[in-house]
Amino acid sequence: MAAQPFRSGYVSIIGRPNVGKSTLLNFLVGRKIAIITEKPQTTRNRILGVKTLPDAQIIFLDTPGIHKPPKLMNKMMVKAAFAALADVDVVVFITEVAKKIHPEDLFILKSLRRLKSPILLAINKIDLLAHRPGVNIDELIERYQSLLGFAETFQISALHGTNVDVLLEAVVKLLPEGPMYFPAETLTDQPEQFVVAEIIREKAMMLTHQEIPYSTGVIVDSIEEVGQGCKKHLRVTATIFVERPTQKMIIIGKDGQMLKKIGTLARQEVEAMLNCRVFLQLWVKVKEKWTEDRAMLKRMGI
Repeated sequence: MAAQPFRSGYVSIIGRPNVGKSTLLNFLVGRKIAIITEKPQTTRNRILGVKTLPDAQIIFLDTPGIHKPPKLMNKMMVKAAFAALADVDVVVFITEVAKKIHPEDLFILKSLRRLKSPILLAINKIDLLAHRPGVNIDELIERYQSLLGFAETFQISALHGTNVDVLLEAVVKLLPEGPMYFPAETLTDQPEQFVVAEIIREKAMMLTHQEIPYSTGVIVDSIEEVGQGCKKHLRVTATIFVERPTQKMIIIGKDGQMLKKIGTLARQEVEAMLNCRVFLQLWVKVKEKWTEDRAMLKRMGI
């Protein structure tokens, strides 16, 4: 009996903001490499995640949520999302259970029509179906299929992993025969500094709720290994950028308590990720209209 051919290729995960793209990527890869909050437009960069199986290697591209871009930062995010569709082998279009199709989904579907790659439809948050009265999932699927001829359709919960294995199997079958592009242990191509910066940004967004929407950016200034033996640890210095003095006050908090909470939660997660002790020093700086500053956006990898 002939051995199964090894398959490999690039798969783009695309959808509007806050439908669960990063949650799906993290579940597929088996480790958190993309930050998650309840706020839309959390992902700003094209994040590459690698899933290696005995007979395949899938290189996933998690993209910024596609939306109508009001600022330069948003325009660059959307441009990155559409760029991730170029030359991929498979596209996973992810949406969520709802009574009707969201206008931004219609915008994305229109752009997907020109693609030659097979497109899979993943309707996420199926675990919430019982809490969304009036949703007819069969009618919703039929409506999506009428707009774009999806290769296959899946009802998933990226949070709980429901039917994600079935989706993964379908992806593998659509991949061409090919080599292993990355070592088997590789999970992401993102540098350590980027992942650490994203963790800090996630904690800042999570703790400040609606007060600091999209005006928070983080740059890791340095990661330095210090000490010897049991005293060995990493010294990380990072700067949180905001656009207004009032936002800086919110990030710092009364007597510096908010900044301390952000730092503590970020440090704990970075320590778990890197499996070593971390000393994290955070600074907060105001830079007006940094979301319109191309040089700043480039420094943040956007």
